[in-house]
Amino acid sequence: MRITFYGAAQSVTGSKHLLEVNGRRILLDCGLHQGHRKDNEKLNRDMPFNPGELDSIILSHAHIDHSGNLPGAVKHGFSGMITCTFATRDLAAIMLPDSAHIQKYDIQYLNKKRKKKGLKPLEPLYDAEDVTETLKHFMSIPYNRSFPLFPDISLRFLEAGHILGSAQVELTIKEKGTQRILLFSGDLGRPGRPILKDPDTDANADILIMESTYGGRNHGKQEESLQKFSGIINRTFKSGGKLIIPSFSVGRTQEILYDIHELVARNEMPPMKVYVDSPLSFDATEVYKLHQECFDSRMRDYLYSNQSPFQFEGLHFIQGVGESKALNYDSSPMIIISASGMCENGRILHHLKNNIGDERSTVLVVGFMAMHTLGRKLVEGEKQVKIFGEEYTVNSRVEVINGFSAHADSDALVDYAEKVGSNAESIFLVHGEPDQSGILSNRIEDRINKIPIVPARGETYEL
Repeated sequence: MRITFYGAAQSVTGSKHLLEVNGRRILLDCGLHQGHRKDNEKLNRDMPFNPGELDSIILSHAHIDHSGNLPGAVKHGFSGMITCTFATRDLAAIMLPDSAHIQKYDIQYLNKKRKKKGLKPLEPLYDAEDVTETLKHFMSIPYNRSFPLFPDISLRFLEAGHILGSAQVELTIKEKGTQRILLFSGDLGRPGRPILKDPDTDANADILIMESTYGGRNHGKQEESLQKFSGIINRTFKSGGKLIIPSFSVGRTQEILYDIHELVARNEMPPMKVYVDSPLSFDATEVYKLHQECFDSRMRDYLYSNQSPFQFEGLHFIQGVGESKALNYDSSPMIIISASGMCENGRILHHLKNNIGDERSTVLVVGFMAMHTLGRKLVEGEKQVKIFGEEYTVNSRVEVINGFSAHADSDALVDYAEKVGSNAESIFLVHGEPDQSGILSNRIEDRINKIPIVPARGETYEL
């Protein structure tokens, strides 16, 4: 058995891990790299393996940094099955077309600028037809059911608690007369967060591949985060500005709406309109309503009482481009939640362009921002940033609330490693920047006396 780490290795994007065993080639995730545009172009366009030689792709969840290059794999020859949970398939059916649309839109915008500079036009990685072909390859199986992927390899999905449909991938592998369990955590959610069930720890891995996004950081208490959120909303309202929240359309947006619903119910929020400016967010919220099998008890109680945390007075979902542009001409205080989450593409760029120069307004960061992204530059306090190639001065406030993160923090990750990996012969830390993975490696070693490996991109390990 060998594993090669082609993405999300000492970084937090572009998840791709190739397992080769018993003559089979199985890819765990096939995500897009998100970061500096030049890096994105090289890493996403030039796959480091031949997709036509893959026997199977297993998808942990639908976020684009895990699923976004599936159409690229199909376009370049992959013909096998893409296996995931039912909710992940439903989310992928709206997220992948959206990804193709965003690529087309952004490429058109950039090509106008390239033409003026005499540069050759760029092409998107894939188009809508490639996405349609990709969706034909999806096969869904439920949580906690063993499925014979191949005669010598069985698959079971365990709840990961990160976003709707997110799963840990458990592979039971028979090789050379022995049986071993490989567990890939995917992205792990925070225990106790609303809407989704907590991550399942009913596994005993021989080989553990786990995320380390917040390997060296702990999140604040959720009630403290909610009170800070309330304070930011009220201050922005009093100043007459706009609160701009970059957010992933799937997962984070729904949790933010849940929390705003809580503040409205407690009467801790001013009469401020809330706009979700992302057609994908609207579609994703509708998909959430279809999958009660993923919900925790609090969310089910809402539904059983004929309430929805995704509906409250003052909430508006924006669909058309005209409606989105109209927000720029509305001077009243408001909250705008828009994608993409790391501020690299999509409508959020237009809202940032029109508001970061306004000292009355606030940009609220509620999730992890990868290196070299616009979101990371805002978090690090840069006063001059580029949007669509043009430079803008940041006069607005920039606030960060890590307590809204959908990723497990350092303590939760160490607990997870102890519960599922105490007997593991090998532990690999992925989906984390080197400093975070390094701290987590030391903490796991202290807890269970095993030294995890932090693989670099392209490294192969024989097991």
